[in-house]
Amino acid sequence: MINLGNRIFSGRLLNQKWGIGARHALYHKDGHWYNNLERFPGALCDPRGYVKFETEEEYRNCPNVTVGEETNVRGGISSIPDYVRVT
Repeated sequence: MINLGNRIFSGRLLNQKWGIGARHALYHKDGHWYNNLERFPGALCDPRGYVKFETEEEYRNCPNVTVGEETNVRGGISSIPDYVRVT
């Protein structure tokens, strides 16, 4: 979680607020590093939007995503074509 002024953001909160519909949602302030998604559909969120993965296979096969001990996203999640920008 990150505190931005009076607001605390987490994947769970953004999943509800933005109506993502994920079983597991994770948040990172710059969209580059996350723990690993464990339930699907899953979502990776940053302050401006999210990427939803319907299946574990889709998540692990995304060219921008490297899944190891943690999840690293080259260029941040906003560089993934399926990124949904939320205003």
